[in-house]
Amino acid sequence: MNGGQSGFNNAPVARAFVIACGFFTIVFGIQGRSSRLGLSYQDIFEKLQLWKLIVSFFALSSTPELIFGLYLIYYFRVFERQIGSNKYSVFVLFSVIVSLLFQVLALALLKDPTLNITSGPYGVIFSSFVPFYLDIPVSTRFRAFGIRFSDKSFIYLAGLQLLLSSLQRSILPGICGIVAGSLYRLNFLRIRKLKFPDFIASFFSRFSWPSMGSTVSAASSRNVPRNIPSHTGRRVEGNYPAPPTSSPVEPSEDSIATLVSMGFERNSARQALVHARNDVNAATNILLEAQSH
Repeated sequence: MNGGQSGFNNAPVARAFVIACGFFTIVFGIQGRSSRLGLSYQDIFEKLQLWKLIVSFFALSSTPELIFGLYLIYYFRVFERQIGSNKYSVFVLFSVIVSLLFQVLALALLKDPTLNITSGPYGVIFSSFVPFYLDIPVSTRFRAFGIRFSDKSFIYLAGLQLLLSSLQRSILPGICGIVAGSLYRLNFLRIRKLKFPDFIASFFSRFSWPSMGSTVSAASSRNVPRNIPSHTGRRVEGNYPAPPTSSPVEPSEDSIATLVSMGFERNSARQALVHARNDVNAATNILLEAQSH
C-alpha cells in the first residue's frame, strides 16, 4: 500500500517536514546530543529550557526511529494532497502545539524526575493515524501464519514499532499525538475551517529541493481538466490524470462497494476507479479532491 503518487508531488509541506526531521536528527546525532533532547520535568519547569520544545520535536533519537518516522511522514503526505497544503499546514501546526501542550501537562502532573519523553515528531505522526483509520479504506486482505492482514496493516505495524521504540518514553508522546488528531477531527475551536495563506505553501516549495517524484510525474503524465462527479451528484471541475490510453479496466464490484460504503455515489465511484485503474486508494483521493474544489 502506498500513499498515492510516488514522490512528494503536490506535498511540499510534507517534503519540508521530512527534510527538517532528517537534518536535525543527523546534526544532533553527529554531535552526540540526541539522547539529551527529550523533555523532562527538570528541563521545562526547573531549568526553563523552553528551546527544547521546538528543537526536540524535529530530531529523532535513534536510527530505527528515524527510518520508521520518516517513512510514516512520507506515507501520510496523502492527506496533504487531499485537503491541500494550506489546510495541511494548519493540521501540522495544530498537532504540534496540542501534542506538546499535553506532554508538558503530563510532566507537570506526574512530576517524575526519571521520566524523559523521547524527542521526535510523534505529534504529527500519530495525529495522522486518526484520519488514516477513519478515511483510508482497506483495498486488499490476505492471510499469513493463520492471521488476517490488510494493506493497512503495514502502516499500523510501523506505527506500533515507533510507539514502542523507547517504551514509556515514546508511548506518552504517541498518545498525545492521537489526542491532538482526535481534537482536529472533532473540529475543536472550528480548526478545520482555518487555512494558511497561499504563500505558506509556496514558501515550503522553495524551502525544500525538488523531489524525483515531482520530476517523474511531470514527465510521465499530463494533467488535463476533467469533470468528476462528487458524491452529492454535482459535477465538479478539477485537474486529474487523464485516463490510460489502453482500454480502461472495469472496476470490480467489491471496489465500487467499498467507495459507496464511504458515502460516494455509485456512478462517481465507478468513474474514479476507472481513472485510478481500480486502485481504491487513488480513487478515494480523486473523489475527495473533487469535493474540495
